[in-house]
Parts: sequence; structure tokens; C-alpha cells
Amino acid sequence: MENKGINRRDFVGASLAATAGLLASSQTGFSSQAANATKSSGLKVGLYSITYLGVWYRGNALSLEDVIRRAKKYGYDGVEVDGKRPHGHPLSLSRAHARELRKVAEGEGIDIYGLAGNNDFSSPIVEYRDAQLVYMRDLIQLAPELGAKTVRVFLAWRGVTEKHGLASYSLSEPLWETIHKGFSPEEIWDWCRDGMIQCTKYAADAGVTLALQNHKPVINNHKDMLRMVKEVNSPHLKVSLDAWIMDDKSPEAIRQAAHDVGQLQALSHFGGEFKREADGTVKGPDYYASFVAAMKEIGYKGYIGYELCHTLPVVNGQTVGLEFADQCAEGAAIYMRELIKGQAS
Repeated sequence: MENKGINRRDFVGASLAATAGLLASSQTGFSSQAANATKSSGLKVGLYSITYLGVWYRGNALSLEDVIRRAKKYGYDGVEVDGKRPHGHPLSLSRAHARELRKVAEGEGIDIYGLAGNNDFSSPIVEYRDAQLVYMRDLIQLAPELGAKTVRVFLAWRGVTEKHGLASYSLSEPLWETIHKGFSPEEIWDWCRDGMIQCTKYAADAGVTLALQNHKPVINNHKDMLRMVKEVNSPHLKVSLDAWIMDDKSPEAIRQAAHDVGQLQALSHFGGEFKREADGTVKGPDYYASFVAAMKEIGYKGYIGYELCHTLPVVNGQTVGLEFADQCAEGAAIYMRELIKGQAS
């Protein structure tokens, strides 16, 4: 699709701002000037608790209380709770505990802004889809207890397997493809739509908004995401457009996608590995600068949440530990705040 009115000079400048970095405060690890710029722009920087779930780095999961404290320490505005054990799954997080966490977060000045579902409505097995609906119903009902106004949803999440405490996509991704052989894309789409329609009813009862992420499979691009929102036709279903999972990350494609979703944008995420260097600089991919610029153009004033959710480096024969997650979480907050600051004018 042709994009008109794109100022390449603006996007080049934004990309350069992405690598500028800043000298962090010795106490908090982030710039108060950048934090103020973030607040004035309306964009907020969040920490998605998958980063500390204990399945990607070597070591145990942090408690949600500790995740909240990490968010405070590194200068995040809020936390998105992952809907998996031992964090936000309804079987491990009671409503009473959720209310206690809300108080802890309020005491730290941290917003629990979201709860993340890990659902799959695409299965050919009816009983499996029904079980997913029960999970999502309970998760959506849990969100208000945390104070979360948004619940992230997928159409199809392939899941992970764990071995020796570490997660992998190596089995779940080919298994998903095998299970769906012989079923047409239209059949799979219809199952997903039925699941989403039911979830919007739960969301309406709970007073929360669902944010459909542009995550494969079933969804191949942001247009598929928007098609599903249109077909479900509920005010309780919006979107989470994430730049890092777009196939085309050019400034033009990111800007077009942002303008296509417009006021439907209710949540977003960013990923990657970040490190604050000795001089305070933090570098990241140029396309995030394009994304932040585009979010400002459409008037998005919500969260962009950091997630560490991929296979991590092996050093001296061992997968890196908790200290690596800390390094990335600290660096990501500095990086995104500085990026937003650079886009503030």
C-alpha cells in the first residue's frame, strides 16, 4: 500500500534518537528528565512480568511483589502481569492475593495496567477450546481485582515446553502445525472468532478491555488483527499493535499500521536485549523510534511494556541467570524513556 505524506527526515532523526542513550541516575537507573517527558507525552513505560517468570533465564521466578519493586527501582510506570503460573494464572493467583498486590503496587506508585492471557482458540479439539474459554473467563474476572483495565489476548498461542526449568518453542511450534493439518484457514478463523466473541461478553461483565495482539499464528499481520476486531464487533475488543513482531519494520510500514489501528490501540509491547554501558548509553533497534513516532501521531497515550521472552544466551555452558534479566529490564526502561523523550517535541 502506498503511503503518502511520510517525512523520511523525521524518521531518520527519530532513529538516531534511539541510539542516543542517557547517563542514568545512580539511585534509580533512569533519567528524571526522560521520565517527565514520558509523562507529558502520555506514553507510559511498562514492565511485563514474563521477564521474571523464571522460564527464560536460569533461576527461579520472582514473586509479583518483587516484580513490582523491580519496576519501581528501574523507573517503570506500571506492570503487566503474565497470566501464567506462578504469576497471574487464576489457579495460582487468588482474588484475595490480587487485591493485596494492588495495594502493594499503589504503595510503590506502580500501576498494574494489564493482565496477559496465553490462550489458543484455534484447536480442532472442541474440549480444548472449551478449556481455553474457562481459563480466559477466570482470567478476565481476575483483572479488576488487580486494578488492571486491559487483558491481552491471542487468537492462537502455540505455548512452550519446559525442560530443566527452561522454556522452549522447539516442540510447541511444529506440534501446532501438525495438529492443524487438514483444516482450512477459514475453519480455524471461525473457531477463533467464536472464542473472541465469548470473551468479549466476559469482558463486558468485568468492565475491562481486551487487546488482541498481532501475534502469529492465524494472525499474519495487523490487517488480520483488524479484520477480527471488525467481525467480533464489540467495544470491549481493541488491539495491541507491537512493532517487534511485524514482518515489515520499515518506517513506512510501521506508520501505516499505526494509522490503520488508530484509536483501537489499547496496549503495546517491545522486546529485545538491552544493556546500560559504562557511559550510560543504551542502544536498540531503529524501528522502535519509528514506532514511538507513529504512536504519538495517532494520539496513543497508553503503555509500551518491556518483555524478555525468548531463548537467552549461553555463557560458559549455562544459560544466563537472573542478573541478565535485571540488566535487560534496567536497560529497556532507560532506552524507551529516552526514546519517548526524543519524540516529545
